[in-house]
Amino acid sequence: MTPRFTRPLVTAIAAATLAGALAGCAPLIVGGAAVGTVLMATDRRSSGAQVDDEAIELRSAARLREALGESAHINVTSYNRQVLLTGEVPTAAARQQAEQIVGRVDNVKGVVNELGVMGNTTLGQRSSDVLITGKVRASLVDAQDLQANAFKVVTERSVVYLLGRVTQREADRATGIARSVNGVQKVVRIFELVSPEELRQLQAGTQPPAAAPQPAGGAAGGTPLPPAGAAR
Repeated sequence: MTPRFTRPLVTAIAAATLAGALAGCAPLIVGGAAVGTVLMATDRRSSGAQVDDEAIELRSAARLREALGESAHINVTSYNRQVLLTGEVPTAAARQQAEQIVGRVDNVKGVVNELGVMGNTTLGQRSSDVLITGKVRASLVDAQDLQANAFKVVTERSVVYLLGRVTQREADRATGIARSVNGVQKVVRIFELVSPEELRQLQAGTQPPAAAPQPAGGAAGGTPLPPAGAAR
């Protein structure tokens, strides 16, 4: 059963997310520090994958910082060894370079490159993104038919990215919730779809073999994202 939270506690979660993000603003951000994290300790990834994801984020951020310096604002988010890059870089060449750098990090299975070629976003825009993330997370917590901690939420320039190991029903339900949040311009889904049987194994503590992320289907319009096959 999904734990229930009071609205004041949910509001506190969003406020804490904002405070932590703004206190640590930097050109390169590990794990989407400005955009969201897994809601609770319980996780559908294996413990090994969780450790790998943390290492991937740290190593990627360090290498990107060394290569691109403060000219780029890049958020590195790894979920089950699949890396999402969001933020801004000054040139198309820098965008490609960032993807190649992260792709060479140990244990990375694939990279979804959502970097924009443009100037870095303002503090005001990043604050708005953090608030949107908090609202989406709070709405997922409030949903009675979802396990909120199954989702990782990242927001960049009012675009919400959803990651997680979820069933098709959970993917569609979470997408609808995120799209209903005020200020969200688009939802991009980067899910690893599992069957209901695989979900039961996960909930029982038995990890089924990890599958490559698949298009979740039925998301807000757009085309799949290579190489992860994320549906928009």
